[in-house]
Amino acid sequence: MIRNGVAIDDTFAEAFPMKGTRLVITAHNPTWARHAAVAATGFATSVIACGCEAGIERELAPDETPDGRPGIAVLIFAMSGKELAKQIERRVGQCVLTCPTTAVYAGIADGEAVALGKNLRFFGDGWQISKVIGGIRYWRVPVMDGEFVAQETTAVVKGVGGGNLLLLARDTDAALAAAEAAVAAMQALPNVIMPFPGGVVRSGSKVGSKYPALGASTNDAFCPSLVGLVAKSELTAETRCVMEIVIDGLTEADVAAAMRAGLDAGIALGAAGGLLRISAGNYGGKLGPFHFHLRKLMGEGA
Repeated sequence: MIRNGVAIDDTFAEAFPMKGTRLVITAHNPTWARHAAVAATGFATSVIACGCEAGIERELAPDETPDGRPGIAVLIFAMSGKELAKQIERRVGQCVLTCPTTAVYAGIADGEAVALGKNLRFFGDGWQISKVIGGIRYWRVPVMDGEFVAQETTAVVKGVGGGNLLLLARDTDAALAAAEAAVAAMQALPNVIMPFPGGVVRSGSKVGSKYPALGASTNDAFCPSLVGLVAKSELTAETRCVMEIVIDGLTEADVAAAMRAGLDAGIALGAAGGLLRISAGNYGGKLGPFHFHLRKLMGEGA
């Protein structure tokens, strides 16, 4: 399949089940809400080493938040509910509780309840108080700028992690332009995040390594500097840069919609913009049950 001069590989992205939640962080103004959200979602690119994958979903207007203040919605994903609960408590305790003027609320109502402010309230050293509004318990913890308000629990739901696109381009400028356009298109959609820096990862990996201690290593088939050196390179001499975008979402449909938006954005740039080909990473269907076939996403055989 060729679209606007860009070859769309007959392959699929392989994704796997995760557990996820949405948190709503509010503050006195958007600047401080964003400071807290950026800190809380830091070092959260991959569950391989970070414990979770997290990112900012979108900004929220005052009329969209529980307390009528500016806010940020963040999504956090982990491989188990237990790990996710641990990450939520650590990140909110160290990055939101500490940030001036902030409060935190559950962004998903239905699901398995895990602690949000339930344990953080003990920071109040006995001065904390709770209030139940509409059947929901909130904790008020005294701090030096007033009080930190936190909903007692947040809901954990099933999610999907590992949707991906590989953008193969003639040079770095073209690859970055395609990746930035694709990420921007995906960020306009709800219920998804792209957890890597700027939404893009240049160090795509494969399972396994020549070094037994490593469970993953560089995806040599897509490394331009290894063309002619590895036995099964996916690249030609014309392809000098590859960027990957990884997508996590609350549902399979959310990840599919984001991938479709990214495909459309890349195709709009086209071969004239230096994008030569779009592919995806999979492990032969052995990693996860969610298979996002690129050509089906583009309408062929859908």
